[in-house]
Amino acid sequence: MARELAITLYLFIFKVLFKVGKWSPLQDKVTFVVSFSENNKSIYKEMMRQEYSCRTLFLTTEKMVETFRKFDHAETLLFSWKKPWDYLRSVYHLATSKIIFVDNYYGFLAKSDFKAGVECIQLWHANGAIKKFGLEDPSITSRGKRAERRFRDVYDRFTKVAVGSDVMGQIFSRAFGLGEERMLKTGVPRTDIFFNEEKKIKAVGKVHRLFPLLKGKKVILYAPTYREEGLSDAEMKLDLYSIAREFSEDHKLVIKLHPAVRNQFGVPEELKDFVVDASAHRNMNELLFVADILITDYSSIPFEFALLEKPIIFFMYDRDAYMEERGMWKEFLDLIPGPVASTSDEVLAILKEYKFNKDYIVAFSKRWNEYSAGRSSKNMVEYIAKRLQG
Repeated sequence: MARELAITLYLFIFKVLFKVGKWSPLQDKVTFVVSFSENNKSIYKEMMRQEYSCRTLFLTTEKMVETFRKFDHAETLLFSWKKPWDYLRSVYHLATSKIIFVDNYYGFLAKSDFKAGVECIQLWHANGAIKKFGLEDPSITSRGKRAERRFRDVYDRFTKVAVGSDVMGQIFSRAFGLGEERMLKTGVPRTDIFFNEEKKIKAVGKVHRLFPLLKGKKVILYAPTYREEGLSDAEMKLDLYSIAREFSEDHKLVIKLHPAVRNQFGVPEELKDFVVDASAHRNMNELLFVADILITDYSSIPFEFALLEKPIIFFMYDRDAYMEERGMWKEFLDLIPGPVASTSDEVLAILKEYKFNKDYIVAFSKRWNEYSAGRSSKNMVEYIAKRLQG
């Protein structure tokens, strides 16, 4: 109850400020509301490459603000009450921009009654989905009718949703309660780098400089997803010692943990020549480029990694419980592009056998990366240019 009251008060204040901002006319501005960096950065860099000139703003979380302040031709504001003047200006720009990009669920959208002609484009932070979200998330039933109405109001603000495939478009339609006509088949901008050999080579060199132990070695990357409960032992389900005994001669194990758990884990001293903790490294793509094998669970990482056509192991030690609490999309379960392990011993056995079906990975990638072919950012910039010119 207290949570809902706080949300209601926040949204009331936002609604009043937004209505005041709407007294000003719409302007040829592109405003990004940022929780994640890659899609937003990819589009902005393409705008600069094309020398596309219009006022551009980034409204960011505290974690992202320094990342975007380095862009000279854009203005970055902290979209938070911690900086009241930044917050007020952010609401004004949301009320007066013709193009707005969002990359997550943002409650304020429920009270963002945009003027006619405004495009609010959802740049979802993953180009595929394993776990259910949005209106299909099983937990929505425990939030109450008021919360569900707010979710629907937020999703209805999306005039378009950028998609990398028809199958993901179908999932968005169900998760957001939107029609197929709102799906924008540009591809996912953050995947463009996977088609740029020069940038990939540069990224690998950067990772080798940061983690010299990896150079000249085969790399096993373990990247589990975020879990709200049991975080402290989630990463410990993988027996690092057993893997080290079998693979330390010519492999290295890179661990990429969620920021919420990385401070609870330390690499044992006796494994520091084999295990590299890269949890603090923000750029996931760079780690994917050096990885030879990926071990993950319910993360969206496999959808990008499949573009590299490399082996994936799904370590789903709590699969039944996860299915009951969060649920998984049937579209993913129909074509899992790698073996599923329930225990660390099973992971080890799969690694030792090393029998992966590349055809499954290729088919999986074609299905989920249908429109992501190296020019997604360009497609998006062309789309918004037409809208601003119109």
